Amino acid sequence: MVIAAPASGSGKTTVATGLMAALRARGLRVSPHKVGPDYIDPGYHALATGRPGRNLDPWLTGEPTMGPLFLHGARGADLAVVEGVMGLFDGRGDTDFASTAHVARLLDAPVVLVVDAARQSRSVAAVVHGFATFDPRVRVGGVILNRVGSDRHEELCRSALAAAGVRLLGALRRDDAVSTPSRHLGLIPAAEREAEAVAAVDRLGELVARSCDLEALVRLARTAPALPERPWSPGGALATSAERMPGGSRVETPAGAPRGGRDSGPVVAVAGGAAFTFGYAEHAELLQAAGAEVATFDPLRDEALPEGTAAVVIGGGFPEMYAADLAANEPLKRQIAAFSGPVAAECAGLLYLCESLDDHTMCGKIPAKAEMTPRLTLGYRDAVATRDSLLTRAGEPYRGHEFHRTAVTTDGEPLFRWEGGGDGHGDPLLTASYLHLHWAGTPSAAQRLVSSSRSPSALR
Repeated sequence: MVIAAPASGSGKTTVATGLMAALRARGLRVSPHKVGPDYIDPGYHALATGRPGRNLDPWLTGEPTMGPLFLHGARGADLAVVEGVMGLFDGRGDTDFASTAHVARLLDAPVVLVVDAARQSRSVAAVVHGFATFDPRVRVGGVILNRVGSDRHEELCRSALAAAGVRLLGALRRDDAVSTPSRHLGLIPAAEREAEAVAAVDRLGELVARSCDLEALVRLARTAPALPERPWSPGGALATSAERMPGGSRVETPAGAPRGGRDSGPVVAVAGGAAFTFGYAEHAELLQAAGAEVATFDPLRDEALPEGTAAVVIGGGFPEMYAADLAANEPLKRQIAAFSGPVAAECAGLLYLCESLDDHTMCGKIPAKAEMTPRLTLGYRDAVATRDSLLTRAGEPYRGHEFHRTAVTTDGEPLFRWEGGGDGHGDPLLTASYLHLHWAGTPSAAQRLVSSSRSPSALR
Protein backbone atom coordinates (compact mmCIF):
# COMPACT_ATOMS: atom_id res chain seq x y z
CA MET A 1 0.00 0.00 0.00
CA VAL A 2 1.02 3.59 -0.64
CA ILE A 3 0.99 6.15 2.17
CA ALA A 4 0.18 9.55 0.65
CA ALA A 5 -1.06 12.97 1.80
CA PRO A 6 -2.61 16.16 0.43
CA ALA A 7 0.63 18.07 1.11
CA SER A 8 4.08 17.88 2.68
CA GLY A 9 4.05 18.13 6.46
CA SER A 10 0.85 16.13 6.87
CA GLY A 11 2.54 13.22 8.65
CA LYS A 12 3.41 10.72 5.90
CA THR A 13 6.76 9.79 7.42
CA THR A 14 5.27 9.44 10.90
CA VAL A 15 2.52 7.13 9.65
CA ALA A 16 4.61 5.17 7.13
CA THR A 17 7.52 4.53 9.49
CA GLY A 18 5.23 3.77 12.42
CA LEU A 19 3.15 1.42 10.31
CA MET A 20 6.25 -0.43 9.15
CA ALA A 21 7.43 -0.84 12.75
CA ALA A 22 3.99 -1.86 14.01
CA LEU A 23 3.52 -4.51 11.32
CA ARG A 24 7.01 -5.87 11.90
CA ALA A 25 6.22 -6.12 15.60
CA ARG A 26 3.23 -8.28 14.60
CA GLY A 27 5.63 -10.71 12.94
CA LEU A 28 5.23 -9.58 9.34
CA ARG A 29 8.17 -9.15 6.98
CA VAL A 30 7.70 -5.60 5.72
CA SER A 31 9.38 -4.19 2.61
CA PRO A 32 10.00 -0.41 2.85
CA HIS A 33 9.93 1.94 -0.14
CA LYS A 34 10.01 5.70 -0.72
CA VAL A 35 8.75 7.63 -3.74
CA GLY A 36 11.26 10.14 -5.09
CA PRO A 37 14.96 10.82 -4.57
CA ASP A 38 14.77 11.17 -0.77
CA TYR A 39 17.69 9.58 1.12
CA ILE A 40 16.67 10.39 4.70
CA ASP A 41 13.27 8.72 5.13
CA PRO A 42 14.57 5.33 3.89
CA GLY A 43 17.06 5.35 6.77
CA TYR A 44 14.17 5.39 9.24
CA HIS A 45 12.33 2.80 7.15
CA ALA A 46 15.35 0.50 7.43
CA LEU A 47 15.34 0.82 11.22
CA ALA A 48 11.62 0.05 11.30
CA THR A 49 11.78 -3.05 9.08
CA GLY A 50 15.30 -4.45 9.29
CA ARG A 51 15.51 -4.29 5.48
CA PRO A 52 17.16 -1.72 3.18
CA GLY A 53 14.96 1.28 2.45
CA ARG A 54 14.57 1.57 -1.33
CA ASN A 55 13.49 4.41 -3.60
CA LEU A 56 11.03 4.38 -6.48
CA ASP A 57 11.56 7.31 -8.84
CA PRO A 58 10.28 7.23 -12.44
CA TRP A 59 12.32 10.33 -13.31
CA LEU A 60 15.68 8.97 -12.15
CA THR A 61 15.33 5.37 -13.33
CA GLY A 62 12.44 5.39 -15.83
CA GLU A 63 8.84 4.18 -15.69
CA PRO A 64 9.62 0.61 -16.88
CA THR A 65 11.84 -0.01 -13.84
CA MET A 66 9.20 0.78 -11.20
CA GLY A 67 7.62 -2.66 -11.05
CA PRO A 68 10.93 -4.57 -11.33
CA LEU A 69 12.69 -2.42 -8.71
CA PHE A 70 9.71 -2.76 -6.37
CA LEU A 71 9.67 -6.55 -6.78
CA HIS A 72 13.43 -6.70 -6.24
CA GLY A 73 13.16 -4.84 -2.95
CA ALA A 74 10.05 -6.70 -1.81
CA ARG A 75 11.43 -10.17 -2.50
CA GLY A 76 10.59 -12.44 0.45
CA ALA A 77 8.37 -9.88 2.18
CA ASP A 78 4.78 -10.39 3.36
CA LEU A 79 3.73 -6.81 2.74
CA ALA A 80 5.17 -3.60 1.29
CA VAL A 81 4.65 -0.03 2.49
CA VAL A 82 5.49 2.76 0.04
CA GLU A 83 5.83 6.25 1.51
CA GLY A 84 4.86 8.98 -0.94
CA VAL A 85 6.44 12.35 -1.61
CA MET A 86 4.92 15.84 -1.26
CA GLY A 87 1.19 15.96 -2.09
CA LEU A 88 -0.38 12.94 -3.77
CA PHE A 89 -0.48 14.50 -7.26
CA ASP A 90 2.63 16.72 -7.04
CA GLY A 91 5.10 15.71 -9.73
CA ARG A 92 7.73 17.31 -11.93
CA GLY A 93 6.72 20.79 -13.03
CA ASP A 94 3.03 21.12 -13.81
CA THR A 95 2.54 17.37 -14.32
CA ASP A 96 2.14 14.42 -11.97
CA PHE A 97 5.14 12.61 -13.48
CA ALA A 98 7.21 11.04 -10.66
CA SER A 99 4.46 11.88 -8.16
CA THR A 100 3.08 9.52 -5.55
CA ALA A 101 -0.03 9.08 -7.71
CA HIS A 102 2.15 8.18 -10.70
CA VAL A 103 3.96 5.44 -8.76
CA ALA A 104 0.72 4.17 -7.22
CA ARG A 105 -0.70 3.77 -10.73
CA LEU A 106 2.40 1.98 -11.99
CA LEU A 107 2.21 -0.45 -9.05
CA ASP A 108 -1.60 -0.65 -9.15
CA ALA A 109 -1.47 -0.20 -5.37
CA PRO A 110 -4.15 1.11 -3.00
CA VAL A 111 -3.51 4.50 -1.39
CA VAL A 112 -3.97 5.44 2.26
CA LEU A 113 -4.37 9.22 2.57
CA VAL A 114 -2.84 10.84 5.67
CA VAL A 115 -4.74 14.03 6.51
CA ASP A 116 -3.65 16.61 9.08
CA ALA A 117 -6.88 17.13 11.01
CA ALA A 118 -5.62 20.03 13.12
CA ARG A 119 -7.84 23.13 12.86
CA GLN A 120 -10.59 21.33 10.92
CA SER A 121 -13.25 18.68 11.44
CA ARG A 122 -16.02 18.12 8.89
CA SER A 123 -13.85 19.73 6.19
CA VAL A 124 -11.56 16.71 6.18
CA ALA A 125 -14.29 14.84 4.28
CA ALA A 126 -14.30 17.49 1.54
CA VAL A 127 -10.51 17.29 1.25
CA VAL A 128 -10.59 13.49 1.04
CA HIS A 129 -13.47 13.50 -1.44
CA GLY A 130 -11.49 15.79 -3.74
CA PHE A 131 -8.38 13.63 -3.63
CA ALA A 132 -10.34 10.39 -4.01
CA THR A 133 -12.16 11.58 -7.14
CA PHE A 134 -9.51 13.76 -8.81
CA ASP A 135 -8.00 10.85 -10.76
CA PRO A 136 -10.15 7.69 -11.01
CA ARG A 137 -7.02 5.68 -11.83
CA VAL A 138 -5.77 6.24 -8.26
CA ARG A 139 -7.57 4.09 -5.71
CA VAL A 140 -7.84 5.78 -2.29
CA GLY A 141 -8.69 2.91 0.05
CA GLY A 142 -8.92 4.78 3.32
CA VAL A 143 -7.79 7.65 5.52
CA ILE A 144 -5.57 8.03 8.56
CA LEU A 145 -6.04 11.29 10.44
CA ASN A 146 -3.04 12.94 12.07
CA ARG A 147 -2.89 15.44 14.94
CA VAL A 148 -6.39 14.71 16.22
CA GLY A 149 -7.07 16.81 19.32
CA SER A 150 -9.67 14.85 21.32
CA ASP A 151 -12.30 12.11 21.30
CA ARG A 152 -14.91 14.65 20.21
CA HIS A 153 -12.67 15.91 17.40
CA GLU A 154 -12.15 12.35 16.19
CA GLU A 155 -15.86 11.59 16.26
CA LEU A 156 -16.70 14.68 14.19
CA CYS A 157 -14.12 13.73 11.57
CA ARG A 158 -15.20 10.07 11.58
CA SER A 159 -18.87 11.00 11.07
CA ALA A 160 -18.06 13.33 8.17
CA LEU A 161 -15.88 10.71 6.45
CA ALA A 162 -18.56 8.04 6.88
CA ALA A 163 -21.13 10.32 5.24
CA ALA A 164 -18.71 10.79 2.34
CA GLY A 165 -18.29 7.02 2.00
CA VAL A 166 -14.59 6.96 2.97
CA ARG A 167 -13.24 4.54 5.55
CA LEU A 168 -11.27 5.86 8.52
CA LEU A 169 -8.36 3.48 9.18
CA GLY A 170 -6.75 5.36 12.05
CA ALA A 171 -6.54 8.55 14.07
CA LEU A 172 -3.27 9.70 15.62
CA ARG A 173 -3.41 12.11 18.54
CA ARG A 174 -0.99 14.98 18.92
CA ASP A 175 2.12 13.59 20.59
CA ASP A 176 5.28 15.68 20.88
CA ALA A 177 7.17 12.62 22.15
CA VAL A 178 7.25 11.13 18.65
CA SER A 179 8.53 14.20 16.79
CA THR A 180 11.66 13.79 14.69
CA PRO A 181 14.16 16.68 14.69
CA SER A 182 15.04 18.41 11.44
CA ARG A 183 17.44 21.02 10.06
CA HIS A 184 18.23 22.86 6.82
CA LEU A 185 17.71 19.91 4.43
CA GLY A 186 14.89 18.14 6.30
CA LEU A 187 14.92 15.39 8.91
CA ILE A 188 18.19 14.52 10.61
CA PRO A 189 19.34 11.17 9.12
CA ALA A 190 18.84 8.10 11.29
CA ALA A 191 22.55 7.23 11.03
CA GLU A 192 23.40 10.45 12.86
CA ARG A 193 21.01 9.77 15.73
CA GLU A 194 21.79 6.07 16.30
CA ALA A 195 20.17 4.92 19.59
CA GLU A 196 17.88 7.96 19.67
CA ALA A 197 16.60 7.12 16.19
CA VAL A 198 15.88 3.51 17.17
CA ALA A 199 13.89 4.73 20.19
CA ALA A 200 11.98 7.22 18.00
CA VAL A 201 11.01 4.48 15.53
CA ASP A 202 9.85 2.25 18.38
CA ARG A 203 7.63 5.06 19.69
CA LEU A 204 6.19 5.60 16.21
CA GLY A 205 5.37 1.91 15.97
CA GLU A 206 3.60 1.97 19.32
CA LEU A 207 1.64 5.08 18.35
CA VAL A 208 0.42 3.60 15.07
CA ALA A 209 -0.37 0.23 16.67
CA ARG A 210 -2.70 1.80 19.22
CA SER A 211 -4.18 4.36 16.82
CA CYS A 212 -4.79 2.42 13.59
CA ASP A 213 -6.70 -0.66 12.48
CA LEU A 214 -3.74 -2.79 11.46
CA GLU A 215 -5.88 -5.72 10.35
CA ALA A 216 -7.89 -3.48 8.02
CA LEU A 217 -4.68 -1.99 6.61
CA VAL A 218 -3.27 -5.45 5.90
CA ARG A 219 -6.50 -6.44 4.18
CA LEU A 220 -6.29 -3.30 2.05
CA ALA A 221 -2.71 -4.09 1.04
CA ARG A 222 -3.81 -7.57 -0.03
CA THR A 223 -6.14 -6.02 -2.61
CA ALA A 224 -3.13 -4.99 -4.70
CA PRO A 225 -2.92 -7.36 -7.68
CA ALA A 226 0.21 -9.24 -8.66
CA LEU A 227 2.54 -7.30 -10.93
CA PRO A 228 3.34 -8.78 -14.34
CA GLU A 229 7.02 -7.75 -14.39
CA ARG A 230 10.02 -9.78 -13.30
CA PRO A 231 12.16 -8.50 -10.40
CA TRP A 232 15.05 -6.21 -11.30
CA SER A 233 18.50 -7.73 -10.94
CA PRO A 234 21.84 -5.90 -10.90
CA GLY A 235 23.43 -8.49 -13.17
CA GLY A 236 20.61 -8.23 -15.67
CA ALA A 237 20.77 -4.44 -15.60
CA LEU A 238 24.51 -4.51 -16.33
CA ALA A 239 24.05 -6.95 -19.19
CA THR A 240 21.33 -4.82 -20.77
CA SER A 241 23.43 -1.70 -20.33
CA ALA A 242 26.45 -3.37 -21.96
CA GLU A 243 24.36 -4.31 -25.01
CA ARG A 244 23.38 -0.68 -25.50
CA MET A 245 26.90 0.71 -25.08
CA PRO A 246 29.35 1.15 -27.97
CA GLY A 247 31.59 -1.88 -28.18
CA GLY A 248 29.08 -4.19 -26.49
CA SER A 249 30.77 -6.32 -23.84
CA ARG A 250 32.42 -5.19 -20.63
CA VAL A 251 36.12 -4.45 -20.24
CA GLU A 252 37.90 -7.56 -19.00
CA THR A 253 40.75 -7.50 -16.50
CA PRO A 254 44.07 -7.21 -18.36
CA ALA A 255 46.81 -9.63 -17.35
CA GLY A 256 48.70 -8.28 -14.38
CA ALA A 257 46.21 -5.47 -13.72
CA PRO A 258 45.71 -4.52 -10.05
CA ARG A 259 42.75 -6.22 -8.39
CA GLY A 260 42.86 -4.52 -5.00
CA GLY A 261 45.02 -7.20 -3.43
CA ARG A 262 42.14 -9.68 -3.04
CA ASP A 263 40.92 -12.62 -5.08
CA SER A 264 37.27 -11.54 -5.14
CA GLY A 265 37.83 -8.50 -7.37
CA PRO A 266 38.83 -4.86 -7.02
CA VAL A 267 37.97 -3.24 -3.71
CA VAL A 268 35.65 -0.25 -4.10
CA ALA A 269 35.70 1.86 -0.94
CA VAL A 270 32.37 3.60 -0.29
CA ALA A 271 32.23 6.50 2.18
CA GLY A 272 29.75 6.17 5.04
CA GLY A 273 29.32 7.33 8.61
CA ALA A 274 27.39 10.34 9.88
CA ALA A 275 28.74 12.79 7.28
CA PHE A 276 27.95 10.65 4.22
CA THR A 277 24.55 9.05 4.69
CA PHE A 278 23.02 9.53 1.22
CA GLY A 279 23.06 6.51 -1.05
CA TYR A 280 20.89 3.96 -2.83
CA ALA A 281 21.06 0.25 -1.96
CA GLU A 282 21.21 -0.67 -5.64
CA HIS A 283 24.58 1.07 -6.07
CA ALA A 284 26.46 -1.45 -3.93
CA GLU A 285 24.53 -4.29 -5.56
CA LEU A 286 25.54 -3.08 -9.03
CA LEU A 287 29.18 -2.70 -8.01
CA GLN A 288 29.19 -6.25 -6.65
CA ALA A 289 27.50 -7.58 -9.79
CA ALA A 290 30.19 -5.83 -11.84
CA GLY A 291 32.81 -7.83 -9.96
CA ALA A 292 33.84 -5.48 -7.15
CA GLU A 293 34.20 -6.08 -3.45
CA VAL A 294 32.48 -3.19 -1.63
CA ALA A 295 34.08 -1.95 1.58
CA THR A 296 32.83 1.00 3.63
CA PHE A 297 34.89 3.62 5.41
CA ASP A 298 34.06 6.59 7.63
CA PRO A 299 35.94 9.81 6.75
CA LEU A 300 35.19 11.10 10.25
CA ARG A 301 36.93 8.22 12.02
CA ASP A 302 39.08 6.15 9.67
CA GLU A 303 42.57 7.43 9.01
CA ALA A 304 43.09 5.23 5.96
CA LEU A 305 41.10 3.75 3.10
CA PRO A 306 40.24 0.04 3.35
CA GLU A 307 43.14 -2.27 2.56
CA GLY A 308 43.67 -2.77 -1.15
CA THR A 309 41.32 0.02 -2.25
CA ALA A 310 41.21 0.25 -6.04
CA ALA A 311 38.42 2.84 -6.39
CA VAL A 312 36.58 5.30 -4.15
CA VAL A 313 32.92 6.34 -4.09
CA ILE A 314 31.92 9.34 -1.95
CA GLY A 315 28.20 10.00 -2.02
CA GLY A 316 25.93 12.63 -0.51
CA GLY A 317 25.35 13.69 3.05
CA PHE A 318 26.04 16.57 5.41
CA PRO A 319 29.76 17.38 5.36
CA GLU A 320 28.92 20.99 6.28
CA MET A 321 27.77 19.75 9.71
CA TYR A 322 31.08 17.95 10.24
CA ALA A 323 33.50 20.17 8.36
CA ALA A 324 35.83 20.70 11.32
CA ASP A 325 36.04 16.97 12.09
CA LEU A 326 36.56 16.07 8.43
CA ALA A 327 39.30 18.69 8.21
CA ALA A 328 40.98 17.28 11.32
CA ASN A 329 41.43 13.83 9.76
CA GLU A 330 44.66 14.76 7.99
CA PRO A 331 45.93 11.23 7.23
CA LEU A 332 42.81 10.25 5.27
CA LYS A 333 42.67 13.59 3.43
CA ARG A 334 46.27 13.18 2.31
CA GLN A 335 45.65 9.62 1.14
CA ILE A 336 42.57 10.60 -0.89
CA ALA A 337 44.37 13.60 -2.39
CA ALA A 338 47.20 11.34 -3.52
CA PHE A 339 44.96 8.43 -4.57
CA SER A 340 45.66 7.57 -8.22
CA GLY A 341 42.67 5.29 -8.85
CA PRO A 342 39.11 6.08 -9.93
CA VAL A 343 37.02 8.39 -7.72
CA ALA A 344 33.28 9.00 -8.10
CA ALA A 345 31.78 11.73 -5.92
CA GLU A 346 28.44 13.51 -5.79
CA CYS A 347 27.27 16.50 -3.77
CA ALA A 348 28.80 15.94 -0.31
CA GLY A 349 31.58 13.99 -1.97
CA LEU A 350 32.23 16.91 -4.29
CA LEU A 351 32.54 19.24 -1.30
CA TYR A 352 34.92 16.86 0.48
CA LEU A 353 37.21 16.74 -2.56
CA CYS A 354 37.39 20.55 -2.78
CA GLU A 355 40.22 22.63 -1.36
CA SER A 356 38.02 23.99 1.41
CA LEU A 357 34.49 23.98 2.83
CA ASP A 358 33.53 27.09 4.80
CA ASP A 359 37.23 27.82 5.36
CA HIS A 360 37.91 24.29 6.65
CA THR A 361 40.63 22.53 4.66
CA MET A 362 39.34 19.53 2.72
CA CYS A 363 41.16 17.02 0.49
CA GLY A 364 42.19 19.46 -2.25
CA LYS A 365 41.78 16.91 -5.03
CA ILE A 366 39.63 19.41 -6.95
CA PRO A 367 40.76 23.05 -7.44
CA ALA A 368 37.61 24.59 -6.01
CA LYS A 369 36.23 26.14 -2.82
CA ALA A 370 32.83 25.41 -1.26
CA GLU A 371 30.71 27.34 1.20
CA MET A 372 27.25 27.33 2.75
CA THR A 373 24.69 29.74 1.29
CA PRO A 374 21.17 30.79 2.35
CA ARG A 375 19.75 29.48 -0.93
CA LEU A 376 18.30 25.99 -1.30
CA THR A 377 19.02 24.38 -4.67
CA LEU A 378 16.48 21.63 -5.24
CA GLY A 379 15.03 19.85 -8.25
CA TYR A 380 15.30 17.30 -11.02
CA ARG A 381 17.85 17.93 -13.74
CA ASP A 382 17.81 16.79 -17.38
CA ALA A 383 21.56 16.89 -17.94
CA VAL A 384 24.02 16.17 -20.73
CA ALA A 385 27.67 15.29 -20.20
CA THR A 386 29.96 17.79 -21.90
CA ARG A 387 32.97 15.46 -22.08
CA ASP A 388 34.33 12.06 -21.14
CA SER A 389 35.03 11.33 -17.49
CA LEU A 390 35.22 8.28 -15.26
CA LEU A 391 31.43 7.69 -15.39
CA THR A 392 30.36 9.78 -18.39
CA ARG A 393 30.87 10.02 -22.11
CA ALA A 394 30.47 13.28 -24.01
CA GLY A 395 26.93 13.84 -25.23
CA GLU A 396 25.31 11.19 -23.03
CA PRO A 397 22.04 12.21 -21.30
CA TYR A 398 21.65 11.85 -17.54
CA ARG A 399 18.64 12.36 -15.32
CA GLY A 400 19.60 13.48 -11.83
CA HIS A 401 18.58 15.48 -8.80
CA GLU A 402 20.10 18.41 -6.92
CA PHE A 403 19.58 19.02 -3.19
CA HIS A 404 21.97 21.35 -1.36
CA ARG A 405 22.54 24.74 0.27
CA THR A 406 26.19 25.05 -0.70
CA ALA A 407 27.97 26.58 -3.67
CA VAL A 408 31.28 25.64 -5.29
CA THR A 409 33.51 28.30 -6.80
CA THR A 410 35.66 27.01 -9.64
CA ASP A 411 36.89 27.76 -13.15
CA GLY A 412 36.48 25.79 -16.34
CA GLU A 413 33.76 24.06 -18.33
CA PRO A 414 31.29 22.09 -16.15
CA LEU A 415 31.06 18.33 -16.65
CA PHE A 416 27.24 18.44 -16.86
CA ARG A 417 24.98 21.04 -18.42
CA TRP A 418 21.21 21.43 -18.10
CA GLU A 419 18.69 24.14 -18.79
CA GLY A 420 19.69 27.14 -16.70
CA GLY A 421 22.82 25.64 -15.20
CA GLY A 422 25.47 23.00 -14.91
CA ASP A 423 28.37 21.89 -12.73
CA GLY A 424 30.88 19.15 -12.15
CA HIS A 425 34.49 18.11 -12.62
CA GLY A 426 35.75 15.14 -14.57
CA ASP A 427 38.70 13.35 -16.13
CA PRO A 428 39.37 9.70 -17.03
CA LEU A 429 39.60 8.79 -13.33
CA LEU A 430 37.20 11.30 -11.77
CA THR A 431 33.53 12.24 -11.84
CA ALA A 432 32.47 14.79 -9.21
CA SER A 433 29.27 16.82 -9.33
CA TYR A 434 26.29 18.07 -7.35
CA LEU A 435 24.15 15.80 -9.51
CA HIS A 436 22.70 12.81 -7.64
CA LEU A 437 22.27 9.84 -9.98
CA HIS A 438 20.44 6.59 -9.34
CA TRP A 439 22.62 3.91 -10.93
CA ALA A 440 19.63 1.65 -11.59
CA GLY A 441 18.87 4.26 -14.25
CA THR A 442 22.51 4.39 -15.43
CA PRO A 443 24.06 0.95 -14.74
CA SER A 444 27.00 1.86 -16.95
CA ALA A 445 28.29 4.00 -14.05
CA ALA A 446 29.00 0.91 -11.95
CA GLN A 447 30.54 -1.00 -14.84
CA ARG A 448 32.77 1.89 -15.87
CA LEU A 449 33.99 2.46 -12.34
CA VAL A 450 34.82 -1.20 -11.75
CA SER A 451 36.43 -1.59 -15.18
CA SER A 452 38.59 1.48 -14.56
CA SER A 453 39.58 0.21 -11.10
CA ARG A 454 40.83 -3.01 -12.68
CA SER A 455 42.72 -1.13 -15.37
CA PRO A 456 42.91 2.63 -14.76
CA SER A 457 43.75 3.25 -18.40
CA ALA A 458 40.63 1.45 -19.65
CA LEU A 459 37.78 3.71 -20.68
CA ARG A 460 34.52 2.48 -22.21
